[in-house]
Amino acid sequence: MEKKTKIQFFGAAQTVTGSKHLLTTPSGLAILMDCGLIQDDSEAAENQNQHFDFKPALIDYLILSHAHIDHSGNIPNLVKQGFKGPILMTAGTADILRIMLSDSAKIQESEANSKNKKRTTDKKHQALYTIEDVERTFAQIQIVPMDKRSQITNEVDCLFTDAGHILGSACITLFIKDQHKETTVFYSGDVGRYNDRIMKAPSKFPQADYILLEATYGNRLHDDTIDAEAKLVEIIQETCVKNRGNLIIPAFSLGRTQEIVYTLDRLKTAGKLPSIKVFVDSPLATNATKIMRNHPEYFNQEIRDYMHQDEDPFGFSNLKYVQSVQESKEINELTTPCIIIAASGMMEAGRIKHHLVNNIENAANTILIVGYCAENTLGARLLNGAKEVEIYHKKFKVNAKVAIISSYSAHADYAELLKFVACQDSSKVKQIFLVHGDLDAQLFLKTALEKSGFANVQIPARTAIVECK
Repeated sequence: MEKKTKIQFFGAAQTVTGSKHLLTTPSGLAILMDCGLIQDDSEAAENQNQHFDFKPALIDYLILSHAHIDHSGNIPNLVKQGFKGPILMTAGTADILRIMLSDSAKIQESEANSKNKKRTTDKKHQALYTIEDVERTFAQIQIVPMDKRSQITNEVDCLFTDAGHILGSACITLFIKDQHKETTVFYSGDVGRYNDRIMKAPSKFPQADYILLEATYGNRLHDDTIDAEAKLVEIIQETCVKNRGNLIIPAFSLGRTQEIVYTLDRLKTAGKLPSIKVFVDSPLATNATKIMRNHPEYFNQEIRDYMHQDEDPFGFSNLKYVQSVQESKEINELTTPCIIIAASGMMEAGRIKHHLVNNIENAANTILIVGYCAENTLGARLLNGAKEVEIYHKKFKVNAKVAIISSYSAHADYAELLKFVACQDSSKVKQIFLVHGDLDAQLFLKTALEKSGFANVQIPARTAIVECK
């Protein structure tokens, strides 16, 4: 019997976080595409993060689309449990990944210590991985250039194309060759925006037989960028000027934070930003911004043109990047209004929780949500209108206003996803598999894709296996 290429979906299947897709070639070569953490606080998520549904030692290659933790965050655990193969990624991703995984390891160890303090038994809670595991991970990284078909083995070639999502983000095309034919499998990773404020637009990709397509915003349309900027000015005026309150912006350290800072920089240059202090309270965001400054080759033409009049689009006179814990605490002693941008975007970890504790019960303040929040996260509860939330095991009334601006998302909406796959001859695509999306978003996008001419669109469940015919 002729052996087929197989794909098995181990993460981000009918949900958003924890991307992990295993491709096995006819010869048995095992290639894992992404290895992300599931980012919610449920016991099931903790168990899935700790235990893989496959043997890490049997994976031959790991190919990483980008450095966001829901795509990369469990790689050190994979290495810890026996994976010894190459980890392929772009140069931009490699630079960002070092700070992302180091930060994640500190969080893992901190959470383990916190849980151990509350334990009544002698059994210790072990960190998912440590900084030593991260260092071992770095030794296995191999850089693959963007837009160049590269041979992995005699059986498989790989091509990275720009995803336009964050610095270094790439879509992955795998060309699997056997004696009879070549099968092309495309994995989108996370698809960016066509009018992103910083990143280039997503690139076209080669004709594919099989497509794994993200569906994070598969049932939504984003706000117009110009309208969103006007709305941000309005929120700042109402919160900080009229109400004399603080504007709290939970934002991912990589991508979203820089996009908001760049917008504020432009507003400052145009004289539209009130004279108030702005804090980026995140060591990770500070380090990520430094790396972004070193990689303008990923920037679009608009920001490159802007840099002719302002060489640093991520810095202005009112802005302070906060590193130390002491400086972070001192923000709460201010008696004047300010804007605080802090991670994490889903409000599950990091300094944002500390700022929410100090601001969420004050009706003069605003919490501005600018990105996706997965189910079972604090961010999702606020998005859904919770009147009371638990932070650090204490209950807090949600008296602050909760506002939303969706255009700051780094994910394509459904119209942009349809535009993204329009480079394909739909009659030649054998199957599309929708991943990285809640089921409602996937069902909506499935219908939209079918109306666009794609005949076979599937929504795989976790651990489902498909054969490439």
